[in-house]
Amino acid sequence: MREKITPEFIRRIPKSDLHLHLDGSLRLPTLIGLAKKEDVTLPSQTEEGLRKLIFKPTYASLGEYLHGFAYTCAVLQNAENLERVACELAEDNIAEGVRYIEVRFAPQLSTSADLSTAEVIRAVNRGLDRAARAHNRSSEVKAGKDLPFHFGLIVCAMRRFAKGFSPYYADLLRLMAHARAEEVYATASLELARTAAELIREERLPIVGFDLAGEEAGFPAEIHQAAYQFAHDHFIKKTVHAGEAYGPESIFQAITRCHANRIGHGTFLFADDMIRDPAIKDRKRYVTDLANYIASQRIGIEVCPTSNLQTTPSIKTIADHPVKQMIAHGLSVSICTDNRLMSNTTVSRELQLVVEEARLTRHELRNLVVAGFKGSFFPGSHVEKRAFVDTVIARYEALEAELLKPLN
Repeated sequence: MREKITPEFIRRIPKSDLHLHLDGSLRLPTLIGLAKKEDVTLPSQTEEGLRKLIFKPTYASLGEYLHGFAYTCAVLQNAENLERVACELAEDNIAEGVRYIEVRFAPQLSTSADLSTAEVIRAVNRGLDRAARAHNRSSEVKAGKDLPFHFGLIVCAMRRFAKGFSPYYADLLRLMAHARAEEVYATASLELARTAAELIREERLPIVGFDLAGEEAGFPAEIHQAAYQFAHDHFIKKTVHAGEAYGPESIFQAITRCHANRIGHGTFLFADDMIRDPAIKDRKRYVTDLANYIASQRIGIEVCPTSNLQTTPSIKTIADHPVKQMIAHGLSVSICTDNRLMSNTTVSRELQLVVEEARLTRHELRNLVVAGFKGSFFPGSHVEKRAFVDTVIARYEALEAELLKPLN
């Protein structure tokens, strides 16, 4: 008989979220309020209406899933709104027992004549820091009865963009009108990497990672190799959305061309039928070697179960999801939300889903939870990170003894 892992236990254990998009994780009441304030027209003025029309339980396609970002990004065009949304996101995570998050966002999507890329990043940091300070000053934390809350920022470059994405992208496309599209995309990502390095150096902002998001098929990560090399040269850790809508070769490219420390999603890591390079004759061997390399190098996989179910038609249930296969291969897997609003989810819900549908043992759940903290791009020193992980493990074990029956 399999050990019972209760929802209360999952809710109370310390958790992390390493793949968490700011613009996909607004509170619905906040979105409605900010839309009124900014004169942004929504398809409905009620939470129920928006859940029915935009933020659905299921989506017909990835395009339908992404449609909601047109509304969330539209209200994130000034520092005040960015700071508020970031603060609320941290508060929501703290309330469900999450004690470390890495919030990723594309600051160039929110820039304008009045708001620079650096100012966007500062605003998000202020919001997260406000919530973190409030929690960390609590009597529970001071008495050692609760863990402190930490966070890091991950700045996202876009694989591709168009004029309508933001004034920044429109200006860049105009200035580089005679350049190839790939050169414009590469220029934007390199500028973002340079801004991040400067803010880390000059202001010590907790920018812990550099990411690449957006349309994967047809827009390879190697286009952004210069930005990733710059981040690598400045000791900024790297993650890449890869293997979400394309096959194992995309993951291989993220690792070999972009020095990826982690992979966002990695859903099609084992899909040897998606390999396109005719030079790869033994496709099964290729994915086996790739998985073994990822495992041996402890390259983390940021798995977002509900998001994958919503955007990948071939994955009907978690039983069809490769997360169990990833675990069996010894990969460093962390369970993440991706977009709390679009997927109407929390870290606790994602963990419960995987526990139940993939039939995880208590030992496997513990490994997933700890992997999230160990695989994080923690903003402090390595010694500080190890100390924090130790407190997480101690807290986890104490709750296991309190809330779950002893193993025979």
